[in-house]
Amino acid sequence: MTFARPFCAAAAAFGLTAATLMASVSVTHAQARPDTRQLTCAQAQALVKQRGSVVMTTGPTTFDKFVATSNYCSPDAKMLRPKFAPTKDNKKCAVGNQCFRSRNFR
Repeated sequence: MTFARPFCAAAAAFGLTAATLMASVSVTHAQARPDTRQLTCAQAQALVKQRGSVVMTTGPTTFDKFVATSNYCSPDAKMLRPKFAPTKDNKKCAVGNQCFRSRNFR
């Protein structure tokens, strides 16, 4: 029984360290996605044009994929429509496009 306490303390410390590490990794990863609300409309549009396809945060719990051209769409969804999102200077900015499937596609 004498060995149980140091082992438990070490295990608890390891568990706390692992949990802290996982939490910091999750926060860091979440911050890596661009947020349309922190960009101007022109900046968000330029980012989509530069990268071709980008997933951006659009609200407190939402995100969307924006594409520049149909080259970034799946083969069965090559049609494009404008995709809007709130930006720092525009509540409804046409940030990029959204892929969708034509009803006639078979």
